[in-house]
Amino acid sequence: MIYRAAILALALCCELPAQDAARTKISDYPAHAKLPAMEIGAEYLLNSIPLAKGMYIAKDHLVLEVAIFPSTHTGVIVSTSQFTLRVNSKTILYPDSPGAVAASLKYPDWQTRPTMTAEAGAGNGSVILGAPPPVARFPGDHRADRLPVPRVPDPPDPTGEPKAAEQPIEVRIAAAALPEGPSQKPVKGFLFFPFSGKTKSIRSLDLICDVGESGRKTTISLF
Repeated sequence: MIYRAAILALALCCELPAQDAARTKISDYPAHAKLPAMEIGAEYLLNSIPLAKGMYIAKDHLVLEVAIFPSTHTGVIVSTSQFTLRVNSKTILYPDSPGAVAASLKYPDWQTRPTMTAEAGAGNGSVILGAPPPVARFPGDHRADRLPVPRVPDPPDPTGEPKAAEQPIEVRIAAAALPEGPSQKPVKGFLFFPFSGKTKSIRSLDLICDVGESGRKTTISLF
């Protein structure tokens, strides 16, 4: 179990191109369950949030991709409160809001642990080990006055078209989260569970779903 996190991370890197393809059925997910009115698929992504234009690492959250496939004409009502995550058969985690996850990514200086940043340059790229650049969190916050880590500018667009404005991280994370509300069509997105421990300490992981009208909870074993 010591190398589980490293093995899963390597698997994620290998599977990223496949994740770009649309997942249209329950068998596209490594863990799944069939309920009377729906099917639920899930995949554990460690701390990674793969988006269309790159990947974020939410180091203080466990990330799951969840898909719900309604099997009746009435559809389903989806709420993140219907899900909990059980770690090592005893610890129960509740979903965190996309806003909280975005804040942890937007203000990395809330954490003091060092991160690795790859810098592209002439010849071989270099790797800088150190604290992330500080970000001002309120007017008059002088932590942003510190010198930032140098960054190589992006190459110009060969078409000459101006670069489209990038959406705020809050918008991107919210759009990627599991959508809530009634739906008659399949829905999918990410669930974020706050976790301050080390992923290599996780020996078992179960997604507990309290969905549907049966009143019964369904447990999906992720590993």
